[in-house]
Amino acid sequence: MEWMLMPLKRYADFSGRSRRKEYWMFALLQLVIYGVLGVFLGIGAAMSRQDSPGALLILAVVLMVLVALALVVPSIAVAVRRFHDQDKSGWFYLLALIPYVGGLIVLIFMFFEGTQGPNQYGPDPKQA
Repeated sequence: MEWMLMPLKRYADFSGRSRRKEYWMFALLQLVIYGVLGVFLGIGAAMSRQDSPGALLILAVVLMVLVALALVVPSIAVAVRRFHDQDKSGWFYLLALIPYVGGLIVLIFMFFEGTQGPNQYGPDPKQA
């Protein structure tokens, strides 16, 4: 659980390095949160009438938007630190803006192992 919450503790810290484990555990946490909210969204959609949305549907949509807004900064920050772990600039994250393939390119980079030992962005997080 500590690995899942570490990016939230380092909310807007774009410096340093992050291990793959930190990145993927945070991605798993987001998947679980969005999955639970998606279930509530589906239940709310099923319970709503055609002429008006139900209260559960509105609550689920509002919660999903608030969670997405709250997690966007730590998501970007942990991805930038993953690039730093590979001795790449955090600006590589802008590859995600390329239509159709950019997100896939960034996703593939997140699977690569970081550099061994210290690099220009700090000490090796595996050795700390």
